[in-house]
Amino acid sequence: MHQYGDRRAVDGINLQIEAGEIFGLLGPNGGGKTTLFRILSTMLHPTSGRVRILGLDPKTESAAIRGRIGVVFQNPSLDAKLTVLENLNHQGHLHGLRGKNLKARIDDLLSKMGLESRMHDRAEVLSGGLLRRVDLIRGLLHRPDLLIFDEPSTGLDPGVRRAYWADLEDLREKEGTTLILTTHFIEEAERCDRVGILDQGRLVVEGRPSDLRQAVGMDVIVIEAEGVGALRDDIFDKAGVSAIVLDGTLRIECTDGHRLMGELYAMFRDQITAITLGRPTLEDVFVRETGHRLQAIPEVA
Repeated sequence: MHQYGDRRAVDGINLQIEAGEIFGLLGPNGGGKTTLFRILSTMLHPTSGRVRILGLDPKTESAAIRGRIGVVFQNPSLDAKLTVLENLNHQGHLHGLRGKNLKARIDDLLSKMGLESRMHDRAEVLSGGLLRRVDLIRGLLHRPDLLIFDEPSTGLDPGVRRAYWADLEDLREKEGTTLILTTHFIEEAERCDRVGILDQGRLVVEGRPSDLRQAVGMDVIVIEAEGVGALRDDIFDKAGVSAIVLDGTLRIECTDGHRLMGELYAMFRDQITAITLGRPTLEDVFVRETGHRLQAIPEVA
């Protein structure tokens, strides 16, 4: 547990992450992800509770932990006026790397990330995607057992995001590195081996994305309309179907979505402005577990 004054940012989380897996912490801004990230990266000690990172206690063995983990922050932490190579050399020196060993490691990682031709460019001229790759190299120079990311895809366009994820998956497959990341992107969480959903500082559910989706198990119909409260009542009265109002839309979980969607549209077409049908996603898991959408933070009474 960790508190900021009277507010519990992390509350009673019980979590074990296996070696060699990609584990995602999914939740909205303000849900506790960044606080947990800071605890896992030894920048913050929990107010209470027990934490072990690679079997070590961060309260008494933080230096040993930092030598075995890599950290990639939400915003690139490179010196903008230095070249890529200069940034990497300085990072290597912080970890005690020198001479031929450091050069060989930098050359190898630049080659893997396709950045050999940019090593003499200053960081300030690189695109967001290239900055992310250089930041990833910085985190990998000392061959960490564990790599921790805070919102790795923030600010990246979809194409760059896919390429970046290919880098991460290749890293896990070839070097066996354990990856922990925080995210509020559903598609990013879907690519993890396991995901923990955080909300208001609590771990509401965790497991393999496919298992979590299967637990919802139903088709999901979303209806847009003016006066969704009245339409919800009409649907229940005339069709015997229960719907919930969520962020100005109606949401219905059902077992035969195509049939029901057609029936509802035929009965209420004058009231419906849009209707969609989909299979459950991690967004639907989040809604079922919390009662609100991933991007919506409920107001405190």
